[in-house]
Amino acid sequence: MVKFHAHKEIYEFGKYRLDVAERLLSREGERVPLPEKAFETLCALVRRGNRLASKEELLSEIWAGVVVEENNLDKNISLLRRALGERPGGGKFIETVRGHGFRFLPEVREIETDEDGGDSKGRIEAASALAGDPTSGTPAGADALDPTESQITDPEFQNAGRTVKKKNRFGSFSLQLFASLALLIAIGLSALYFRRQTSPKTPIKTIAVLPFKPLVEDKRDEALELGMADALIVKLSGGEGITVRPLSAVRRYGALEQDAVAAGRDLGVQIVLDGSVQISGDRVRVLAKLLSVGDGKQLWAERFDEKFTDIFEVQDSISERVAAALKVRLGGEERKRYTANVEAYQLYMKGRYHTLRLTRAETDKGIRYFQQAIELDPNYALAYVGLAEAYLPMALTSGVPSWEVLPKAKTSALRAVELDDTLAEVHVALGFVYFWYEWDWQAAEKQYVRALELNPNSAEARFAYAHLLSNSRQHEKAAGEIRRARELDPLSLRVNALEGQILFFAGKHDEALDHLSKTIDLDPNFWLSHLFISRVYSEKGMHPEAIAAAKKAGEISGNSQSDAYRAYALAKWGKHAEARALLEELLKQSGARYVPPYNIALIYKGLGERDKALDYLEKGFAEKDVRMVFLTVEPMWDSLRSDPSFISLLKRMRIE
Repeated sequence: MVKFHAHKEIYEFGKYRLDVAERLLSREGERVPLPEKAFETLCALVRRGNRLASKEELLSEIWAGVVVEENNLDKNISLLRRALGERPGGGKFIETVRGHGFRFLPEVREIETDEDGGDSKGRIEAASALAGDPTSGTPAGADALDPTESQITDPEFQNAGRTVKKKNRFGSFSLQLFASLALLIAIGLSALYFRRQTSPKTPIKTIAVLPFKPLVEDKRDEALELGMADALIVKLSGGEGITVRPLSAVRRYGALEQDAVAAGRDLGVQIVLDGSVQISGDRVRVLAKLLSVGDGKQLWAERFDEKFTDIFEVQDSISERVAAALKVRLGGEERKRYTANVEAYQLYMKGRYHTLRLTRAETDKGIRYFQQAIELDPNYALAYVGLAEAYLPMALTSGVPSWEVLPKAKTSALRAVELDDTLAEVHVALGFVYFWYEWDWQAAEKQYVRALELNPNSAEARFAYAHLLSNSRQHEKAAGEIRRARELDPLSLRVNALEGQILFFAGKHDEALDHLSKTIDLDPNFWLSHLFISRVYSEKGMHPEAIAAAKKAGEISGNSQSDAYRAYALAKWGKHAEARALLEELLKQSGARYVPPYNIALIYKGLGERDKALDYLEKGFAEKDVRMVFLTVEPMWDSLRSDPSFISLLKRMRIE
């Protein structure tokens, strides 16, 4: 039964309306979805009007009785800014008062409520909210899924027909709340809209498959838990009319205490597939369930207890039942067998688990598992893909010369293509090699386009293609691709940071600064965000800020590129002695470990030593330094663009 309480909190600011009791933020009648803690943060700010809210106040109010780090608050502030539509040069909603807290800037109006606890406008909006979100095509109730009765664990679904249920819901609703004919008509219209929205033809658009949890807590197999999610993501991604969050987005939600519905809110999805898995002897036991993020209802659940050798059948069964519940038709790709060898599959899952941890030691361990999987099944295409993907980032972030790892990545990727040309991720891997190592820009684009033909919802393919387009100076197309990547994987730090870099290379420095600042708000410990923003600061002549940002990136990563950008900023600020000290340190380090020539060239360029900068760029060309692809767009090289040696270098890199 729906009940309005007296003294209901309703606020309006600008075009927005905040209904605290209904947990509803709307803009001109359209619902604006927010994660739970972000909603509570907004309530705390709005209640204070334009008064400064200290971080201590907000932390104690939003996480009462729980000790959390400040970056949790910063993350929610960033989510709010994005949800409210803050844009560079446009209206600003939340002001950061550095070292103190936050201030909500718009004028806030509290809406007076009558003795029933709501004004007439508020009642109609609440009814519309129950009916569903007319802008997204998503009903608030779980019955939009219209799964079969045998798949539903909600007794309200089991005991009532759909039409009768909706009639009863809105009948009791209207008897309690409405005394006037006008409001009865409004509710009637909402009910009619609800019937239309819950048609079986309405597809569920977004779903997240979370890492599975152990049935017995002290017997974790994290590789298996992540592997189950990975397999189901691949299978469901082949469905029509459905967007599945990638593994890179969901893998952070593997903690035992993770609330599945809260994770779904963070990920911006409508449905969550959550589950548990355990191996006992020669058997695998799995519990899987579908949850509606809107109201937390369980929509479907089933247990599986099979021999572990039948784990592929279990994965097929889960994906088929989920597809049936969501009224989604799966394609044929998700049914393919990549190996019949269960032991090879286990080794592959372990390889995936370790390489996703993104440290050099873990990556090396993952490579060994992939190699063992290939030894057991030399025709296992996914294991070759895993190998290629493990080698790729080493050349960018681990201080490894490109010639040591990227030819291995290419060999593995080409073998995977021979075995199965329909894997989107292998075309992304090949495109990476062509772009970063071989500087064959057309071949790289061909591979990325092929990957997107195979899987248009691949955030990784969109990310990689956007990078190529940006470095090819196709800025508008790059911006479109990276926006789509962010829609597919909204919390990806890599995607958000690259979007800031793309804006920078397009000459939109203020927008880049704003976007990268928000990315840092999401996670202050992601080093690339600090590295990228350092470049923006340098270009804007904000040298102290550029130095601080580059130093922060170096403290987090230990990457020599951070030292190079710091030295460049110091040199441009006129602090040549400090810049030279960093240069000498990098030159000294190059005797013991690999220091990319591009980084040395950058410092010489900052110091105004043109010839030495060009000498090191020639060295970078000879050594296939992957950073050379930035010569096309990095503004720090603009003064060399008319130099014959620089022009010759670009031509040899096949840059028009």
